[in-house]
Amino acid sequence: MAKTATRGAELETLDRLEEKIKRLVAMIEKMKSEQARAAEDNQRLKSEIDALRARAATGDSLSTEIASLKEERDVIRTRVSDMLHQLEALNL
Repeated sequence: MAKTATRGAELETLDRLEEKIKRLVAMIEKMKSEQARAAEDNQRLKSEIDALRARAATGDSLSTEIASLKEERDVIRTRVSDMLHQLEALNL
């Protein structure tokens, strides 16, 4: 009888160990899945960052171009104003 009780305890211990191993395998599979998802998210976010950097660079160059065009407009406005004053001075 003692022998069967010991054998039953050993089987119970093995069953618990088996259950723990199964849970560990399931946890590892879940972690691998989460890691793959995180890697995909990371790649997507890197792409978004690159796109935003490109847009920012475009915005900076557009700002520079706008400033240049405003300066050119002011120069042209001054020259046209000077020409109008000269025409008025001619009294045609």
